[in-house]
Amino acid sequence: MTVCIIGAGIMGINLGYFLAKQGVPVEIYEASDSMGGLAGPLTLKDGTEVDRFYHTILSSDSQLRQLCREFGLEDQLRFKETKMGFYHEGKIYSMNNAVEFLRFPPLGWIDRFRLGVTILAAQLVRDWQKLEGVSVEEWLIKWGGRRTFTNIWRPLLKAKFDGGFDNVPATWIWSRLVRMKSTREGANQKEEAGHVIGGYITLLKAMAQTIEQAGGKIHLNTPVQEVVISNNQAQGIRLANQTLAFDAVVVTSQTPIFQRLIPAAPAEYHHLLNSIEYLGVICPILVLDRPLTGYWTLNLTDDSTPFTGVIETTAYIDPQFVGGHHLVYLPKYTAPGSSWQKMTDDEIRELWLVNVEKMFPNFDRAWIQDFPVNRSRYVEPLHPLNSAHLIPDIDTPVENLFLATTAQIYPALTNGESVSRHAQETARRVVQHQATRTPRPIPEPA
Repeated sequence: MTVCIIGAGIMGINLGYFLAKQGVPVEIYEASDSMGGLAGPLTLKDGTEVDRFYHTILSSDSQLRQLCREFGLEDQLRFKETKMGFYHEGKIYSMNNAVEFLRFPPLGWIDRFRLGVTILAAQLVRDWQKLEGVSVEEWLIKWGGRRTFTNIWRPLLKAKFDGGFDNVPATWIWSRLVRMKSTREGANQKEEAGHVIGGYITLLKAMAQTIEQAGGKIHLNTPVQEVVISNNQAQGIRLANQTLAFDAVVVTSQTPIFQRLIPAAPAEYHHLLNSIEYLGVICPILVLDRPLTGYWTLNLTDDSTPFTGVIETTAYIDPQFVGGHHLVYLPKYTAPGSSWQKMTDDEIRELWLVNVEKMFPNFDRAWIQDFPVNRSRYVEPLHPLNSAHLIPDIDTPVENLFLATTAQIYPALTNGESVSRHAQETARRVVQHQATRTPRPIPEPA
């Protein structure tokens, strides 16, 4: 059996690794010149490689920690206690212990108690499907009250969903509250965040080496034009100058890209895939010569600020591992069709800096060492109310064609941990399917 994987992002490389471990030869095709996709690196002006988008490994991410052990990378996995805060009415408020929580000005005593009840209620949910038909607003008001929703949750949701969140189910906040709680250990409930030195690409390179040692190949700068489908069977792939035969094809891209690769798939399947929408993101990185806040995450209750939050990854990554720089990610999530994605990089930089200067009066543009603007149109799948039954399966209606994409990861968050687990399950399904399939003749490459 030979398997073609389309996409050398974190999903595709994990999938290739798990298949290679089972003795399955794989060939991975990637359109860009590097591995990693959204989890890939960005090279700064001085040659330093940093994560293109912000990522973290939590102490509860057992899959990623096990992979680090497998590759002997445990000594490169670092964890550090982090701080989270809120920016509210021009001031920063730390929110990392009970005392700080009780002093938070936007909430009265009853509001603070109900916010705690909200977090507890999320931990007690055993059947997430019961939250599928409940809006996130309805659920948060039920447990936390309208004042807490208005002062805390509403601006956060408005920023995350670029304005509209009426159709967002309560599973969205439930999965985040559960993940947040999972990393807080001990009586003091301190939160730790971690990273692999060099970023996710360090782990992906180790996986890629294993894939190649097992006889697999990774083809960069090689965009796939089409998945060749005949008689409702995937026969292989078409590149710019040749057609290649494979026993199975697994596509790891987002569903809009996947659709463009399978024009011969059944119309009903295209209709299903069309129902999936994605948030995009614009994510500039302020590369500074000093810290900005000292907080890993600064949540913003002022929804007039264009960016969603202030993510200072060097609050837990020692600057020595990123060229001595201090990295501050300023993401703006964008709804489908958002005009934000039409703004130029220079327009984004200036608007972002004006707001940074407003938030931090002592900020000086002379601190900036680099300021790249990263963006992606498809970064996080949207799952509306009562839509879990519309999530496409790993097995597609086309024989020998599989789909492994973040839109299938639900209600868990789409992060390195969940992606790796999904890739492992996809590998199991591919091997199981191929072991029971009816042999068919493989056409000669054109």
